[in-house]
Amino acid sequence: MLCLPSPVADCGADGHAFPSMSNRLLRVNELMRREISAYLHRQYSSEAVAITITSVEVTGDLREARIYYSVLGAAADAVRTGKWLRGRRDEIREAVAKHVILRHVPLLSFVHDNHAPRTLRIEELLGEIDRKEGKP
Repeated sequence: MLCLPSPVADCGADGHAFPSMSNRLLRVNELMRREISAYLHRQYSSEAVAITITSVEVTGDLREARIYYSVLGAAADAVRTGKWLRGRRDEIREAVAKHVILRHVPLLSFVHDNHAPRTLRIEELLGEIDRKEGKP
């Protein structure tokens, strides 16, 4: 099947279409991201101040979810935070179950999202280039 512009299909590199994520799954991902973030900041305000839940990817069958997080600080802080989050995985899952109505509450796994530091570094470099060229 060739790819035509459509809100329900994305184009691959070869021009063929593959189904995109359903709107329902996108909504579930965003709802879970907000709920997990709110729970962490409500229950663990001092520990969670440096943690940002950047995104959530729930599988199509809603059985598993990858929670991507970023941390302000060094790589050692990210490792420590990962262990801290994994230690509270069941508690976080129970909190999600209370606030998000799903037939099956996904099993949670936490993955460090290291895109934020790279993005900041790229922005810094672009800012330096702009300053060197005399742009505001």
